[in-house]
Amino acid sequence: MIVALLFALAVVSFVAVTGLSRLYRAQQESLGNRWFTRGVADLEQQRFAQAVSEFRTALLYSRDNYSYQRNLAEALIGLKRTDEAYAYLINLWEREPENGLVNRELARIAAQKGDTEQALRYYYNSIYATWPGDQEAERRKTRLELIEFLLKIGAKTQAQSELIALAANLGNDPSQHAGAGDLFLQAQDYQHALAEYRLSLKSEHHNPAVLAGAGLAAFELGRYDLAQRYIQEAVAANPNDAESAARLKTTELVLRLDPFRRQLSSAQRNRVVIEAFAAAGERVNSCSAGAGSTDAVDQTKPPGSLAEAWTKMRPKINERSLQRDPDLVETAMDMVFRIERQTASVCGAPTDTDTALLLISKLHEGN
Repeated sequence: MIVALLFALAVVSFVAVTGLSRLYRAQQESLGNRWFTRGVADLEQQRFAQAVSEFRTALLYSRDNYSYQRNLAEALIGLKRTDEAYAYLINLWEREPENGLVNRELARIAAQKGDTEQALRYYYNSIYATWPGDQEAERRKTRLELIEFLLKIGAKTQAQSELIALAANLGNDPSQHAGAGDLFLQAQDYQHALAEYRLSLKSEHHNPAVLAGAGLAAFELGRYDLAQRYIQEAVAANPNDAESAARLKTTELVLRLDPFRRQLSSAQRNRVVIEAFAAAGERVNSCSAGAGSTDAVDQTKPPGSLAEAWTKMRPKINERSLQRDPDLVETAMDMVFRIERQTASVCGAPTDTDTALLLISKLHEGN
């Protein structure tokens, strides 16, 4: 009976201790969650110092809690205490190397430190890692960060590849396509930029920023008819867009001064050639006069022989001669293009007309 009584007492004591232990752990967990919730609220409001204190307090009740440590690291990053944050994050990464959030934070720290190789490694890990919640949204956000990082370090080819992958997974949100178009512009991939802006404009027909972006992309592609249409709409939607207004002026000059446009009659073409030839003459002669001599070639001014060649050809460039000899159109424009190319970098700022003629020369280069 004594043994039975002692055994019963032992069982009761064990149950009591177990219950108290569970109650203690529940209380600890409750306190940890309470401080963690406060920390999350302060972190969202960017009150980083308070968040750090609250996450540290939460960790007193649950030292190995993964979420507590990760959020503490994020708050430390907000305070620019990256070394402390890195210590927590690398420990978390060793526990879960496939965690997308941790990889992204490590990528950000590496990017801040200028460690390109490590930043790229963690960004790629993050894109293809596991994510809680909306995986596609988080992966898209991470890829956007990676693209911005690649553009910042001048890796435009890599940025273009990532942008193509990003664009392939965009939905119907016009703002997402517009944002992709902006990034394609920065990466100097004007073809894809124009395509993304067009997708955005299907839903938002009169968005001035998107119209201006589409106009710029078409302008850089040499598609001046299309550029004119988009830029005109952009300026109409936002008259304060001085940059688009200036680009529209250049575009209209290009369209007016290009004698090789198919819709021009021979008489119109001849008049355009005469105007372009005269403008090129003003450019080369003013440049040669600034050089102080037309007899020698130096490193800062175009050769005097170019001005002489223009002067020698000048009597032939009239409507009658151009009508009788259609080949003279190409000869005259070849002279115009040579002048504009050679004076572009050595004769000071070009006029609007000279800028347009230089763009036309690039448009027909090799033809």
